[in-house]
Amino acid sequence: MARKQAAQGTPATAVLAAAGVPFTLHPYAHDPSAPSYGLEAAEVLGIDPGRVFKTLMVDIEGKLAVGIVPVSGTLDLKAIAAALGSKKATMADPKMAERRTGYVLGGISPLGQRQASPTVLDESALAFGTILVSGGHRGLDIELDPADLIRLTGARTAPIGSP
Repeated sequence: MARKQAAQGTPATAVLAAAGVPFTLHPYAHDPSAPSYGLEAAEVLGIDPGRVFKTLMVDIEGKLAVGIVPVSGTLDLKAIAAALGSKKATMADPKMAERRTGYVLGGISPLGQRQASPTVLDESALAFGTILVSGGHRGLDIELDPADLIRLTGARTAPIGSP
């Protein structure tokens, strides 16, 4: 994979470039009427939705955390809570997620967030040589090795996705 950043520079790409991590940018024309940002990306880019991951913010006992799951499924709130040593998680308030990450909904990247949060990546990512995550704005995905994503975010892996 070639390192590309130029006109598509975001905090996420800056983190990758600074770490010397190989990645590929996948820009696409975002349709504001698309019902699902992640499924839109998979469809427009022609990539298996199991390899395209969405970044979701959750609230666990008043603290925000990040769950990264395939766009083809949903986040299992009980599973992410358990993975982080708690009993209950709820989806974070969207405005709070945007403030915490510095990104807008539909463009929240697990990389380069304004404030780091505990992160859990669905273990299904480990079955792929590369996965795609949001690049930091709607219409931009980043392809990278899941091991690099884990290293740069300090993520743990667990079965947190549901079909």
